Amino acid sequence: MRSDFSRIITLQRKERKLSQKQVAQDLGISQALLSHYEKGIRECGLSFLVKIANYYCVSCDYLLGRTSETDVVLANPNDGSDWNNKSNKKTTLSDAFLTFNKKIINITTNYTLNLAQKSDNKTFIKSVYSYFMLSTYKMFRILYNASSKNDQNIFSVENAIAEDMVNSIIAKNQASIKAIINSIEKSDSDLSVDTLYINPEDLSHESEYCSALLNLIKYCEEDINAK
Repeated sequence: MRSDFSRIITLQRKERKLSQKQVAQDLGISQALLSHYEKGIRECGLSFLVKIANYYCVSCDYLLGRTSETDVVLANPNDGSDWNNKSNKKTTLSDAFLTFNKKIINITTNYTLNLAQKSDNKTFIKSVYSYFMLSTYKMFRILYNASSKNDQNIFSVENAIAEDMVNSIIAKNQASIKAIINSIEKSDSDLSVDTLYINPEDLSHESEYCSALLNLIKYCEEDINAK
């Protein structure tokens, strides 16, 4: 976790004229522990990082010192609302939304693919990579077909069957991935469970991955719970 974290959470609390006691109560921790976080004596876990980001209505990127845009309050990017700053000046949704979410998608996709690659299991890696590629292909094709002016000759598979076929292969890939993971417990696979273990402390030091993953989890689960 970057040293910026302790400085920033202290700044956020003082800007809001909140006492350590009040913030600690709101976050469900002891005042002593919050004091340690603010002084940099202890590092918090990933779940607390998300919790305090939500509490101060800022991104994990900001708390980790990856952006200095202190006025930006991030709305759920899936709700279609504008992102307003504290002075009530509206920024264009497209600039903030696209930049922020492209970054999250790119970083987390790269991290997930690298994690799968650590397994050294060819079938497992191929299934994970195929899953991502087909998902992207599916969305591209949906957007491409939105305009009747786009040349359909770039595809060799007809529209009538393309989506069903893609969904079928994606489901097959997912089943293959789960089967290989389940076989670990039976010792029938050369995939070691240790290769897929993510140490929270190690991840927290990789601030770029940590922030992106936590934001991805946060926004996706907000979207899921909203449904």
